Amino acid sequence: MKKAFLILADGTVFEGNSIGAAGSVIGETVFTTGMTGYLETLTDPSYYGQIVTQTFPLIGNYGMIPEDYESKKCHIRGYIVRELCEKPSNFRCKLTLDDFLKQQNIIGICGIDTRRLTKILREAGVMNGMIVTAETCPQIDKNLLSKIKSYQIVDAVKNVQNSMILEPLKNAVEPKKTPFYTKDFADGKGKTVALFDFGAKANIERELERRGCTVKVVHYDTTAEQIKAMNVDGIMLSNGPGDPAENVGVIAEIKKLCEYGKIPIFGICLGHQMLALANGAKTEKLKYGHRGGNHPVKDLQSGRVYISSQNHGYAVKNETIPKNAELSFVNCNDGTCEGIAYKNIPAFSVQFHPEACGGPHDTNFLFDSFIKMINALGAGRVPEANR
Repeated sequence: MKKAFLILADGTVFEGNSIGAAGSVIGETVFTTGMTGYLETLTDPSYYGQIVTQTFPLIGNYGMIPEDYESKKCHIRGYIVRELCEKPSNFRCKLTLDDFLKQQNIIGICGIDTRRLTKILREAGVMNGMIVTAETCPQIDKNLLSKIKSYQIVDAVKNVQNSMILEPLKNAVEPKKTPFYTKDFADGKGKTVALFDFGAKANIERELERRGCTVKVVHYDTTAEQIKAMNVDGIMLSNGPGDPAENVGVIAEIKKLCEYGKIPIFGICLGHQMLALANGAKTEKLKYGHRGGNHPVKDLQSGRVYISSQNHGYAVKNETIPKNAELSFVNCNDGTCEGIAYKNIPAFSVQFHPEACGGPHDTNFLFDSFIKMINALGAGRVPEANR
């Protein structure tokens, strides 16, 4: 293997081996604690602009499985693992992780102390970094560090457009319904949902379709008037990358939809944040974010704690939640906002990922809550086409 180096903005250097494509790249260095689901992580558009560190030591053991991708391509800037599995073992595997990274032109590094790196990011907070393939480490001077520090993630939502998997992948296998689907769950048959693509994970669409809904994926800058003209039964605000407050135009259109108040809205992750901003709340950047499949969240209505999958660097500030809404879920580790229920409009949102394809599935019932809200609002309402 060729040598590679990870250089953090504070001057810390890690020496390891090159994986994926060769070259150099600068990005925002983050870590995710998932023990499985690296495939979903690599194809999640929410990681746009970031160098992703896997804290679990062995990655790549079941290879890459295209029918499980969350989007058409990989949006991360770089990839960091402790140990790369070169010979995956899974009957569904189509190619190795290293081959996938090369195919997607993603520069990575393995063989470094990811535990030490994670501790640095937890103590100092998320910081920019640079992965470079070279025989010797580049000279660490003010110019190089200034270049690393100056990197910013901008126009994130705009840059991940058209990443949705709109057609079945070649040789893809139809996903089987998992045990948590029962006849008692809400039926979305005959209902149409507009899914705003802010960098949407494919499993959001899958979960709605499994409940019988027809899903119409719409561009991130679709206007409120265009949505109303579609005569949809519900609106899904998807996950996505970057600073939510950057999306001024999108937030303005969401505000109009809230003022209209006749179409149920469900927001996830970035969609949750922008829905809150549209209703007067504020967001803040977290020290090192929440990323992984083991984050406990508490349902404040029932008192029950669920384990959730998360991937976000920003959060809604609890003290700014408007009077027409209430905190519905809270993070058990740091008390940050994990969900909001609105009182004056048919809308709710969560910061975590109830659609998590790699699991856990604890909060998958929220899709049923959304369908129930659609059915309740639609009771007695005759669709325009049938009048």
